Amino acid sequence: MSIKIALVGNPNSGKTTLFNALTGMNQYVGNWPGVTVEKKEGKIKSNKDVTLTDLPGIYSLSPYTPEERVARNYVTEEKPDAIINVIDGTNLERNLYLTTQLLEFGIPTVIAVNMMDIVRKKGDKIDLAGLSAALGCPMIEVSALKGIGINDLAQCAIDIASGEAEVHKILSPDMEEVVEKIGEIAALTPTFKRWHAIKLFERDAGVAGALKIDEITLEKIDALVKEAESKYEDTCEGIVTDQRYTYITSITSKHYQRSEKPSITEKIDRIVTHRILALPIFAVIMLGVYALSIGTVGSLVTDFMNDTLFGEWIIPWANDAFTSIGFYPWLVSLLCDGVIGGLGAVLGFVPQMLILFLLLSLLEDCGYMSRVAFIMDRLFRSLGLSGKSFIPMLVASGCGVPGIMASRTIEQERDRRMTIMTTCFIPCGAKMPLVGLIAGALFDNSVWIAISAYFVGIGAVVVSGVMLKKLKIFSGEPSPFVMELPPYHLPVASNILRTTAERGWGFIKRAGSVILVASVLIWVLNSLSFECGYITEGETGASILENIGSIFAWLFAPLGFGSWESTVATILGLVAKEEIVGVFGTLSSMSELSSAAMVFGGSALASYSFMLFNLLCAPCFAAMGAIKKEMNSPKWTAFAIGYMTGFAYAVCLIVYQLGRLFTGNGHVLGSVAAFILLGVFGYFIFRKKDFSIIDFFKNKFGKKVS
Repeated sequence: MSIKIALVGNPNSGKTTLFNALTGMNQYVGNWPGVTVEKKEGKIKSNKDVTLTDLPGIYSLSPYTPEERVARNYVTEEKPDAIINVIDGTNLERNLYLTTQLLEFGIPTVIAVNMMDIVRKKGDKIDLAGLSAALGCPMIEVSALKGIGINDLAQCAIDIASGEAEVHKILSPDMEEVVEKIGEIAALTPTFKRWHAIKLFERDAGVAGALKIDEITLEKIDALVKEAESKYEDTCEGIVTDQRYTYITSITSKHYQRSEKPSITEKIDRIVTHRILALPIFAVIMLGVYALSIGTVGSLVTDFMNDTLFGEWIIPWANDAFTSIGFYPWLVSLLCDGVIGGLGAVLGFVPQMLILFLLLSLLEDCGYMSRVAFIMDRLFRSLGLSGKSFIPMLVASGCGVPGIMASRTIEQERDRRMTIMTTCFIPCGAKMPLVGLIAGALFDNSVWIAISAYFVGIGAVVVSGVMLKKLKIFSGEPSPFVMELPPYHLPVASNILRTTAERGWGFIKRAGSVILVASVLIWVLNSLSFECGYITEGETGASILENIGSIFAWLFAPLGFGSWESTVATILGLVAKEEIVGVFGTLSSMSELSSAAMVFGGSALASYSFMLFNLLCAPCFAAMGAIKKEMNSPKWTAFAIGYMTGFAYAVCLIVYQLGRLFTGNGHVLGSVAAFILLGVFGYFIFRKKDFSIIDFFKNKFGKKVS
């Protein structure tokens, strides 16, 4: 007989880790809300007849976020046979709030108390037997990371699935009477009767609509609600929330003893979340991450891959082998310069990316990146932005597509759209080869180039957020940001390696598909000309690719990289950002580092401007598709892509032209344009709120026109 079990819990309670342990399935484990946007299913390893559904991490069953709607719709529509409620033993009171809501469904429930080892280390004591009796459901101690208690939990959930659950009444006697009356007025069926009655008391429009309650009945219910609100001098939701916590406090005071001494997590947080020290510590940590991945260790391995493995071994060996077999010269060039050279230019930077992913995974798994979100929330809110916007940006450091999709956790439409427009400013993994290329070609693998790329991205987010918030379409108070800060713990090797491998393999798969096709196309267009067909060695003439690049090259001349090669690289970067490096590896028989240095004429300023533009401009096609899906509007999609590209162009023009001016090689028109753009940025940054572009033009030109 098949059994359906729902896995429900707060974010950072260890729910997804427990899901992986129970089913053996791999899923990303992070330390922020919104990682598991949609439900995941798997078969329990010990019993293949049992389907376990991992629902999104939620704090309550109120219909305010997409995660909460997904979770409660699954329970009410799919009607699982049992619920495993995962709670974090170190945040008992907060986690039990969701528990009190789940128990109202009347579905057999077992509570998995996770992180009990940390509870003991803190010196806290939890009487699980007493709490179990008070809540009327079994409670089992587990360690999702260490696999302790997993089998007992699975068996308990299976055992209770065929039974009946006892519904505890936790509200005050007069509130219980109101809930009972609502059930009678609405003629609720026994299935989920208590939960439906409480939701109708809270004026939950979703539940009222699903139950098809008529207007007359709703008016009768509303009269009861108003009477209760008048009596308690609180809102309907506030009344229920207060009584839930009153009940939780009453049972935890008897069965939970908290240690008075501060935990290790609290001691660390006093330093890393300090109002003054937090941002400098974050900067130092990220400097260390990029120093190891882009400089030092990463640079040594990447230099070996590019210069020795591909440059001295694979490509010369392949060239000799294909020539000796008798391949045509054009075919040898295609295979060696186009395929191997193009792919090798990109794959050569895989070691740097793997080291970067490994270090970021360590920071995520130990709990530090959650603190970064908290730290940035403080900064963002002071600028009128929401800390929730930083969560997608953390996700986007791996790949922009899931980062854009993570914006679903933001309730307010204006904040969500603004987050989508700015998330891709953060350098993703696909942009790291470009950073490594520029750092290696003209900056002697300076780690400051990589760290500047990261903080320029954050700066672009902040500046854009401040400017966009001044427009009426984005104005308003930022979304509230609430998240649990998980306790620090030693990273789990399996989680770290799995996450790093998944990110790295995703990059390599793209290299074997999109980048391979793009590299071959580049070689073909660069080897053919309109005048003489195939360009053999020694022949002169512009290739088709050069002709195409030259058409658009003038657009980028004010930014310092007006050559056809850099133009082609920028355009093909829209297909896949990794392909920017592939272009330099395919266009020349030299290494991509030497090729890049030649294209920019040895100008460090021009190469830095090129890097900035490709970091900040419109993302790859895959990310554009995600923007279109999440915006759900062609106009908003075009506005988002246009804004990113225009912002990147303006920033790079300012950087390059003022850079030339300050080094004594300025251009009059370029410098004037840069100062004008600086003035425009300053105007929008310091302009009063609720500025409307339409109203601006009406005020300036409306009277003249009339």
